[in-house]
Amino acid sequence: MNENVIKQQICGIGKRMYDSGFVAANDGNITVKLNGRELITTPAGVSKGFMTPEMMIKVDLAGNVIMSHSDWQPSSELKMHLQVYQDRPDVGAVVHAHPPYATTFAIAHMPLNKPLIAEAIVALGCVPVAGYGTPSTQEIPEAVAPYLKKFDAVLLANHGALAWGADLITAYHKLESVEFYAKLTFLSMQLGCSQELTAGQIKKLYALKKQPANICGVECPLQCSRNNIKKQDEM
Repeated sequence: MNENVIKQQICGIGKRMYDSGFVAANDGNITVKLNGRELITTPAGVSKGFMTPEMMIKVDLAGNVIMSHSDWQPSSELKMHLQVYQDRPDVGAVVHAHPPYATTFAIAHMPLNKPLIAEAIVALGCVPVAGYGTPSTQEIPEAVAPYLKKFDAVLLANHGALAWGADLITAYHKLESVEFYAKLTFLSMQLGCSQELTAGQIKKLYALKKQPANICGVECPLQCSRNNIKKQDEM
């Protein structure tokens, strides 16, 4: 995919995020890896619903600006994107937003770890909560780093959600899945009687995943933890 197409795709996903209510005002940021040395990133101070391709900025993997029109600057939260690319060479795009239900769980410091629907288990596994970090500082990359190799998305404590994938569409779909998972979890909590999938059912779903490293680990240790599944089967 050439650079111009990628820029148009970023603008399209940005508008989708804005129209879906995942961001307000100038919130959120998107990056896409061009090659092993360069990224395209969204600019600071611009609503994701009103971006144009010429606003996009090219940076290197250290965050240095290579090309920018009209003095556009990268988002101040580029650092957390760079951390993802550093620790996950397989990742081609990263998306950050503040989807309401997911962000509500992030504010409560509650991971999304209840095995409620098959699709969430197959697509995401657990979604842990990374510790709070001051936006635009190195604190957020440091908080996110422990989760990057085992998960495809995290909640950012008192902040929002971060998702990544092999390409931009995949990364955005992870973000949508996080928000849908959070919404279903929230609504089922209101009912107070949700029926969770059994350990045996979860094991069968995990077998469908192509990348076992992305399933739940000890960092997200409740119902969908692999360790707990093993313990339940031994009981």
